Amino acid sequence: MAAGMPEDMPADPNASGCLGPGAGGAFNDADIAAMRLALALAGKAQAAGEVPVGAVLLDESGQVIGEGFNCTIGSHDPTAHAEIVALREAAEAARNYRLPGASLYVTLEPCAMCMGAMMHARLKRVVYGAHDPKTGACGSVLSLHASKLNHQTDVAGGLLQEECGEHLRAFFRARRLSAKRAKAQPGEPSE
Repeated sequence: MAAGMPEDMPADPNASGCLGPGAGGAFNDADIAAMRLALALAGKAQAAGEVPVGAVLLDESGQVIGEGFNCTIGSHDPTAHAEIVALREAAEAARNYRLPGASLYVTLEPCAMCMGAMMHARLKRVVYGAHDPKTGACGSVLSLHASKLNHQTDVAGGLLQEECGEHLRAFFRARRLSAKRAKAQPGEPSE
């Protein structure tokens, strides 16, 4: 998803042209609680050696209908992003690929594949935490939700951005340090 995540991510939710909380103003307590669930799922991904991204899907009443975390490495499946895993779980339970009225919360701005799947599922809203300046499809690189398609999904970015971003930065720092140590020859300092 976000291989090579840079150390510095935009501090301003609108710095990359992404939408903020939306017409309703600030994010509410339910939004924050849902993103905290997604962060817990990101922790599961990290514990499994995956890029730490988590997603939770809620129905119109606020009930969890799907959840997922990145598992592309372990499953050898390039489509096993957190959002796709959550969508699959919810669609299977609903016995319908369309999930109108549902809202998805994800710790990292969705890529083009994930955003496309969410629009096909007819999600009402997508809320993400950290911006993805390399592959983000909600304004950072692409703006798929702004296209003239037959369904529009509301997108809001920057919820718990610092916390979401720090999970990713810490993961990639550790990965770079591990790679650096692996390259170091015996007897040479690895810093």
